Amino acid sequence: MESYAIALKYAIPFFVLLVILEHIIGKLMGVSVNRSMDTISSLSSGITNTLKSLTGLTLVIVSYEWMVGHVALFHFTPSFWLYLLAFIGLDFAGYWSHRFNHEVNLFWNRHIIHHSSEEYNLSCALRQSISAIVGVYFFLYLPMAIMGVPAEVVGVVAPIHFFSQFWYHTRLIGKMGWLEKVIVTPSHHRVHHAINEEYLDKNYAEIFIIWDKLFGTFQEERADIPPVYGVKRPVHTWNPIIINFMHVWQLVKDSFRTRHWADSLRIWFMPTGWRPMDVVERFPIFEEKDVYQRKKYDTKATMSLHIWSWFQFVLTLSGLYYMLIYFSQLSYSILLWLVIFLMCTIFSYTSLMDRVRYTIVFEAIKSIVGIFLLVQLEAWYFIDVEKEVFFIVFGFYLIFSSVMTFYFTPGKEKRFGFGDVK
Repeated sequence: MESYAIALKYAIPFFVLLVILEHIIGKLMGVSVNRSMDTISSLSSGITNTLKSLTGLTLVIVSYEWMVGHVALFHFTPSFWLYLLAFIGLDFAGYWSHRFNHEVNLFWNRHIIHHSSEEYNLSCALRQSISAIVGVYFFLYLPMAIMGVPAEVVGVVAPIHFFSQFWYHTRLIGKMGWLEKVIVTPSHHRVHHAINEEYLDKNYAEIFIIWDKLFGTFQEERADIPPVYGVKRPVHTWNPIIINFMHVWQLVKDSFRTRHWADSLRIWFMPTGWRPMDVVERFPIFEEKDVYQRKKYDTKATMSLHIWSWFQFVLTLSGLYYMLIYFSQLSYSILLWLVIFLMCTIFSYTSLMDRVRYTIVFEAIKSIVGIFLLVQLEAWYFIDVEKEVFFIVFGFYLIFSSVMTFYFTPGKEKRFGFGDVK
């Protein structure tokens, strides 16, 4: 985990720089690639995923290291070819795990966050899950384990493979000639993120497009069918934490609402979006029929709220970066409380972006956690910062944030709870 934190220290500034660069180039090309609230939501989702990863709160049913130790038929000395084999093996497993996430009702909850943006840009690539808390796809790595690819090789290759999927989330790059036949390009992945009927559930590959062509899921981007992005049941929220659990919440409700016990069991493993007929009739859910007439989710926000939201995001990103720098020095308990504090912060300001009244509740919870962290200040680590000064600054922030949240909180009614999505 420490090596992962070190890798992120370098990767995060690089990703942010590319997001800014894409925005500037888009402006120069006359293409609007970002909307302020959507971009904040996407980047905040990336932070939640990183925070979850730093806690190590993921249940691994069978670890890859265990599989290699028990089923490996060969033993190799690490070499270039072994790293290449690991890369191909990870890509093969990635294709199938990605496909299962799209095609199985329960597993869609692990992936909905990534498709929830109605834009397609580099920032939406950072919409990564915090709901995938159980490693269910261990069996997909069995071929690599049998081949004897060491766990330390996979540990090196895995982040490279993951980070290599960032660049093609853009509308600014057209088709790329012969590369279209070999690797996943922006054109291929635009198809994957689209909800047009012709494009739906296509192009699952992560690096090598050959998997889609082999297994019958390839679709070329067509000039006469412009991609429309998002999900068929719009999420209608900027809050990435809510998005992460809204589909499974819908499954829970439907499983209890159906009058047929068999449906309450099979709903979890049916194709994504399936609902019992009796539930569909009594509890209909809005679903996009004509994607070309869709109105993108937006909220009324003043320029001051946009500035405040960006301010909160930057402070939250700074908090994450602090954790990455001092990861090896922070006790696990302080690390966990910092994660809770930053999660509450994200929940608060993204709910404020949604213009909902219950924002003030989560701001209050954040303040309580913040006060606890102030009491535990001696367990923190700082560089050239007097703890008394930081105590005053951090305490002032908690008060100022509460006041501003109360100021921006609207008086409009909006139901508290998870929405209904596909």
